[in-house]
Amino acid sequence: MLRVEGLKTNYGNIRALKGVDLEVPSGSIVTILGVNGAGKTTLLKTIAGLLKPKAGKIFFLDENIARLPPYKVVQRGIALVPEGRAILSKMTVLENLEMGAYQRTDGQVKADIEKEILRFPWLKERQGQPGGSLSGGEQQMLAISRALLSRPKLLLMDEPSLGLAPLVVSEIFRIIRRINQDGTTVLLVEQNVKQAMKVSQYAYVLETGKIVLSGTTAELLENPKIKESFLGQRA
Repeated sequence: MLRVEGLKTNYGNIRALKGVDLEVPSGSIVTILGVNGAGKTTLLKTIAGLLKPKAGKIFFLDENIARLPPYKVVQRGIALVPEGRAILSKMTVLENLEMGAYQRTDGQVKADIEKEILRFPWLKERQGQPGGSLSGGEQQMLAISRALLSRPKLLLMDEPSLGLAPLVVSEIFRIIRRINQDGTTVLLVEQNVKQAMKVSQYAYVLETGKIVLSGTTAELLENPKIKESFLGQRA
C-alpha cells in the first residue's frame, strides 16, 4: 500500500531523514521504533504532507504523493493521529469528530459518527463537552475516532500511548488491533515496544534518520540490539 524510497527531509536546519526506505503492505500493522530524535515524527509528517521532502518518493497505491499538500493526502486515503493528540480543545467532542470528515460529501458522516459512538460509548454522553475537558485517554480515543471519520485506507499513528496509564494503554492497543481487523492498514510510531510488537507484523528501527534494522516482529524480538536497547534485556 505504501512504499517510501530514499526519503530525505529537513526539520529546520537539521537533516532529520537521511534516505529512508520502507514498505507497508495492505492490511498490515507496521511499527517504527526509535529513540527520541530518531526522526519518527518527521517521517509520519512527511508521509502526511505536513513536511516536504528534500528528496525521495512516497508511493501510496502506486501514486507518488511526495509533493501533494496535506488535504490531498487525506483525499487519497491517509489520516494522521498526531503525537500529543492535537484535540481542538474549545470545540465540542462532536465538532472534533465532524472536523475529521470535513472533506467528505458522501452523506454518510452521521452514520459513521454513530459507529464511532458505538466504538466509544462515552462519546455519546460527552459529545457536547469541550474536547479539552476530556482526560488524556479520552482525548486519544477522540483523536483516533476523528481520524477514522475521513475513512482512511492507511492510518498513521504517532505515539498513541504517550503519557497514558497502563490500563488505558492496553485499551488503546486493543482498539488499534480492532481497527486493523476492520480493514484499515496502520503505520505506528511507538516507544512502548512490547505492546507495539504484540499487534504489528513487521517493524523498522530508525536511528538518526536512517533505517538500521528491519524484519518481522518475531525476528526483531530475538535481535540482541532490540532486546538491549528497547526491552531492557541483556543481549
